[in-house]
Amino acid sequence: MSQSPLFRTPLYDVHLKLGAKMVPFGGWEMPLQYPEGILKEHDANRKGCSVFDCSHMGEFLIEGDAQASGLDGIVTQSIAAQPVGTCRYGMALNPQGGTIDDLIVYRLAPEKWMVVVNASNIGKDAAHFRAHLTSRSKFTDISAATAKIDVQGPLARDVMKAIVPGVERLEHYTFGVFPVLGEDVIVSRTGYTGELGYEIYYPWDKAERIWSAIIADRRVRPTGLGVRDVLRIEVSYPLYGHELSEDISPVEAGLKRFVDLNKEFIGKASLAKSSGEGSGRRIVHFISQNRRAPRQGHRIFSLDGAPVGDVVSGTFSPALGVGIGIGFIKKEFTDSPKEIIFGDEKLKLAAQVVARPFYKDGTLKA
Repeated sequence: MSQSPLFRTPLYDVHLKLGAKMVPFGGWEMPLQYPEGILKEHDANRKGCSVFDCSHMGEFLIEGDAQASGLDGIVTQSIAAQPVGTCRYGMALNPQGGTIDDLIVYRLAPEKWMVVVNASNIGKDAAHFRAHLTSRSKFTDISAATAKIDVQGPLARDVMKAIVPGVERLEHYTFGVFPVLGEDVIVSRTGYTGELGYEIYYPWDKAERIWSAIIADRRVRPTGLGVRDVLRIEVSYPLYGHELSEDISPVEAGLKRFVDLNKEFIGKASLAKSSGEGSGRRIVHFISQNRRAPRQGHRIFSLDGAPVGDVVSGTFSPALGVGIGIGFIKKEFTDSPKEIIFGDEKLKLAAQVVARPFYKDGTLKA
């Protein structure tokens, strides 16, 4: 069976010229890393400034009243009282309480919204929104017209000020419309690495213009998906397909604070029931007792060798100098274990269970 061709962002040729290693990701051909390697890219993000091409992400525009349009009933967070100019993180669930996708809702105007979704789920999400929005709404998928460039790191504000005057006024999880190189575009401040960060939503066919302006600053290093995964694991952020899926609820993933059970939404009944009875599994974060890193697919064992769960994300953490991992363990294993074992039939390694996040020194809210 032939595979579908991979999509490419408007910066594909730019990445090739920079020597990026390109890999498939969520149906897209994306830069994994650049020639100097992931450790240099990690250092740039934690100590300086990095830039990511996130144009593969999806963006939807929805017009209509929050509740009359049906939008509020699709998202786990309450958005009816969300102030204009703010962003809210939440999920769209299936009737069983599993996660169709995690997303960010931008309130552009009293009755206008932008929803940012994961690249691999654009088609599925669009169908879900169209199925559950009412006739009192207007839905537009603007993903193919919208490039997304993320600028991250402690120096991100200084770098951005030179390109986007006034951006320093943005607080965490807010956005504004700014003139950027001749285009009026949305610039937000959310982030996915644990550091101070901004997102620029730029016209697809003009993306190279803004990318070139950013990397012209010698303080900025282009960075790929490889280090992005390391960074998000260090701060314990979920990645769809790992910590969240249609078989994993936000409660199981430890994200209950992003679910408002005081309002109605798809999947609420199942979620409320599982919250009351207790889920069959719970998320766990752990640090390897050496530099060996856990990997997705590794098993988790109790100290007596009984299998109790599975690893969903793992990496070597340059910030901590050890392997770190995230997994799910059985509900029966509820006596808050301080130590576990992870691995496979060939190699099993000891690890210590810790509270999230692993890395606590980020500049996210600086």
